[in-house]
Amino acid sequence: MTPDNCPQLVFFTARRSGPARRMESLLAHIARRERGRLRVSKVDVDDRPDLAERFRVRQVPSLALVVRKRVVSRIDGRATAPRIESMLEPHLGPTESAEAAV
Repeated sequence: MTPDNCPQLVFFTARRSGPARRMESLLAHIARRERGRLRVSKVDVDDRPDLAERFRVRQVPSLALVVRKRVVSRIDGRATAPRIESMLEPHLGPTESAEAAV
């Protein structure tokens, strides 16, 4: 899977949001682990209110999973690693080690 057609996880945050700040390290870990299968973007709703409106963000933090330019899943509010992983799993391609075994 090339980076251009990887699913994209958009993390909507705000500097004023404690729950969003606490999720940052979790999302950085997911971005490192899923490198090559997932792109993770961080959007500050105060800096980009146009994007927040376009994605209908009503709560910070929020996550939107975009596949082929469509939002296929979202989580509003603070989320745990298992909840994020269960959202991502159906949309990610095989891992590099699984591809190498084939």
